[in-house]
Amino acid sequence: MREYAIYDVFTAERYHGNPLAVVFDAQGLSDDEMQTICCEFNLSETIFLLAPNHVSQSAAARIFTPGGELPFAGHPTVGAAIALAERQHGSDSEIDMVSVIGEKIGPVRCAVKLRQDAASFAEFDLPKLSHRCVEKIARENLAEALGIGVDEIGFENHVPTIWSAGVPFALIPVRNLGVAEKIDFDPRRWNSFSPLIEGLPVWAYVYTRGGVRHDIHFHTRMFATDGITEDPATGSAAAAFSGAIQHFDAPGEGSHSFVIEQGVEMGRPSYIRLNLETGPGGEISAARIGGQAVCVARGTLL
Repeated sequence: MREYAIYDVFTAERYHGNPLAVVFDAQGLSDDEMQTICCEFNLSETIFLLAPNHVSQSAAARIFTPGGELPFAGHPTVGAAIALAERQHGSDSEIDMVSVIGEKIGPVRCAVKLRQDAASFAEFDLPKLSHRCVEKIARENLAEALGIGVDEIGFENHVPTIWSAGVPFALIPVRNLGVAEKIDFDPRRWNSFSPLIEGLPVWAYVYTRGGVRHDIHFHTRMFATDGITEDPATGSAAAAFSGAIQHFDAPGEGSHSFVIEQGVEMGRPSYIRLNLETGPGGEISAARIGGQAVCVARGTLL
């Protein structure tokens, strides 16, 4: 029997954010068994924690969606880092700590803050910086798949591009919040033209400037075709989005912080913190993704 926990990630409130299943002590499970368990949970992602591959690691990890395995993902990383820390120290502890989770993309360094009177917080260094992919998708195809007009795609100097920080996304700017809210995603239409990049399907990450909450820098939605049509919070997409922010907004040398809002239309508002470090030429030298998470359930797999 193996213990598991369900965490809501990128939120300080239960039943908001993006739910995640964390399976502890998962060694001995086959790939097929992990995939089956993930589909049984029927959440966007499940992370399986195994014995570490190196003494410097807190755990090794495998991440699955209902459609297959991912080399890296943001909300499982944040959720797993917090779950491991709370399992070791208790959720009512006051502690700052660093852990390393060995994912398929490589070791991911996480900083975790546990607080007695607040939801736990974790942030991780991107194991791979965002890079732009050369593939392009016609605006007409994007508009048809999203159920919006071609003229509603783009704002300021932002145009559709594809970026990846381990998982590729089509980053699609839309004119304003109203356009983002009315999207009616067509998975079949998307699959008819979406390419494979790095052996992975390209999913749709729609964004616009501002948000429902006054302190938000970008409002986003993420659509996929792997059994979970819309995702309440997507850390790997925010990681890819860091490249587009640097490319289009050119924030300049220094440290830059952004709060990204997602999941509002689903009734599961999520808040992802993105921090960029840029050098003299404006290039990203480091980036971090962070957020809070709260446990909503614990149990045992029979």
